Amino acid sequence: MDYTRGPEGADEAISPFAERMSRVPRSFIREILKVTEDPKTISFAGGLPNPRFFPVREVAEAAQKVLRESGEAALQYSTTEGYLPLRELIVERYARKGLKVDAEEILITTGSQQGLDLLGKAFLDKGDRVIVEEPTYLAAIQAFGIFEPKFRSVPLKEDGIDPRALAVALSEGPAKLFYAVPNFQNPTGVSYSEERRREVAGAMRGHATVFVEDDPYGELRFIGEEAPSMRRYLGGRAVLLGSFSKVISPGLRLGWACARSDIMERMVIAKQASDLHTSILSQRIAYQYLVDNDVSQQMETVRSGYRRQRDLMVKMIEESFPAGVECTRPEGGMFLWVTLPENMSSLELFDSAIKNDVAFVPGQAFYANGGGYNTLRLNFSNSDEERIVEGMGRLARSIEEMM
Repeated sequence: MDYTRGPEGADEAISPFAERMSRVPRSFIREILKVTEDPKTISFAGGLPNPRFFPVREVAEAAQKVLRESGEAALQYSTTEGYLPLRELIVERYARKGLKVDAEEILITTGSQQGLDLLGKAFLDKGDRVIVEEPTYLAAIQAFGIFEPKFRSVPLKEDGIDPRALAVALSEGPAKLFYAVPNFQNPTGVSYSEERRREVAGAMRGHATVFVEDDPYGELRFIGEEAPSMRRYLGGRAVLLGSFSKVISPGLRLGWACARSDIMERMVIAKQASDLHTSILSQRIAYQYLVDNDVSQQMETVRSGYRRQRDLMVKMIEESFPAGVECTRPEGGMFLWVTLPENMSSLELFDSAIKNDVAFVPGQAFYANGGGYNTLRLNFSNSDEERIVEGMGRLARSIEEMM
């Protein structure tokens, strides 16, 4: 056999792929991460938590305890809805935030990303309208895009989405979903103020649109006071998505959706068709870790570290970047959003920056309907102070070279 060729028959004709796949691009960030694999490159591109804060020893102890005490159950098939004690623990966490939900309203998902896919399957037909922030989370564009909706973007301001622009978007025709990240938004780091949340709820009154509140970063607040969930204002018309990726680790691939019964029923059916259930071993390990450890103390350590890294990155921009470059100043989360002078292209800057061994994500990737050519996203969480100083210095030089 000629091992220089592909598998036998690889060049033969096959049935055509689904047309919808031609409209869904590869993840822009995942493709960028391939470019940054060179160890000389300092990458601010990935949306990664910092592994030095992962509770490795504690998770190992939880895993050993689960396998020792309930190994047979942990290695067996389980229910689609998820491990009941873990769902009840999530209910307790919501209760501490003033939200009353039932365990029957919680569905454990394979990362909160799966929640987007299940909502797309439950709600979206080709041509349905989906309202998103501008800019919005890149993976949401990809997850919903599979179902061929029409995206309607609404501008994001420094304290949340523009409620007047949202009202206009809602008046243009029925929209199935409004997807938003109210806490430390990806990519901008912007958070909705409490007043803005009330105004958004007011704009949605009288419309059947479901508000999808994605909250993977809510535990990462290091400045200011926590704002209420949109469920407080919208009740059952708000679907909440959460994640243990920032509380424990992303490798467990554990998230959840919180939704009223009729929505939950359809999400459960969609999940049964997708993967039957999320890893019960991961669920039991996560539950054991959460009940055996002081998670609040662990999160305080994480928040303190991220606060130092965020402050240093902002300081480097203020002191080292050319005039005309601006950035957001988030109160938590993992990202800064940088706006370049209008005549500069972040894609062209990316090419220059890679030559200087530093990487970021050009902002165009986060616009569902085009735009953002002079913007970029920086991740401050997955670095240490030394790499931030060196990497931001390289990026400053790259900008100066273009200017």
